[in-house]
Amino acid sequence: MKIYHNQNLKPYNTFAIAARCRQLIEIENEQEVSLLFEQKIFDSSYLIIGGGSNMLFTQDFDGTVICFRTKGIKKVAETEEHVWIEVAAGEEWADFVSFCIKNQYYGVENLVGIPGLVGSCPVQNIGAYSVEVKDVINQVYGYRIPTGEPFVLNHDDCQFAYRHSIFKSTLKGKCLISRVQFQLSKKEHYTITYQGLIEELKTKNCAITLADVSDAILTVRNRKLPDISKIGCAGSFFQNPVIEESQFEDLKVKFPQLITFPQNEGKVKLAAGQLIELSGMKGVREGDVGVYPNQALVIVNYGNATGKEVQIFYQKVQKKVADMFGITIVPEVNIY
Repeated sequence: MKIYHNQNLKPYNTFAIAARCRQLIEIENEQEVSLLFEQKIFDSSYLIIGGGSNMLFTQDFDGTVICFRTKGIKKVAETEEHVWIEVAAGEEWADFVSFCIKNQYYGVENLVGIPGLVGSCPVQNIGAYSVEVKDVINQVYGYRIPTGEPFVLNHDDCQFAYRHSIFKSTLKGKCLISRVQFQLSKKEHYTITYQGLIEELKTKNCAITLADVSDAILTVRNRKLPDISKIGCAGSFFQNPVIEESQFEDLKVKFPQLITFPQNEGKVKLAAGQLIELSGMKGVREGDVGVYPNQALVIVNYGNATGKEVQIFYQKVQKKVADMFGITIVPEVNIY
């Protein structure tokens, strides 16, 4: 276990925002978790982060930040059609996806290129290109706060929904995720419904492979998204709004070009990126903050933006969309 005091969090968040915390603890193996409870870390302010890829610091954090740096990817069960893989929370998501592609395990290839750690993926129910991580999560392991008692949640217990889970509601800030178990397919199958991916794969003149699909997705992603090693961001900043079908019927009279995704119970999901683009905010830059020119869903830090500057800017984007469409787009990113 490593402990740092008055730590600058800039290296710990992909937005590259400079903010400090009173104390930062890195957990390097799961056995060290018990020390957090013995030392009563949770008796005062604390924040649990993974790769910092879905957060925006708008101020310093007067408390303890806890990061998992645990490692381990192991097969725990197998049948003719499926394999169950248990992964430590501190593993890079990208490394786990690479492991699956190398071993011909199907199910997470559409999620290639997403930054962050494995322990964070159930919290947000990360998703991309018509696939969500809930589709392959079997169990989530961890420890309850403040008791320190271990828990195992099955898939249904996690209450997964669009960019949501129990870890963002009743268990928010009340547990440490230590491991995630995935159920993957050994049978060849792909989810290829996203138009940009379909077009990219048309360049192949033979049967596609798992590596082809992941490479094509990376190509599509890299066209639209910034390199976080050069430009700070947290990926898609806003959730796609879900509205009543009756509201959409009124909107499409004025905006017939709106992209929609049918939902249950008489609701319709709209593309937040398109709303931002139609509002005129795509590519707009104010100082070191802006909407990325290649993807309107992404707000970026071009250099030395503060968290407050990013907050003021994203609220301007929200207002532009609300003024034009009467819809409030909600941040997907966690604001601190």
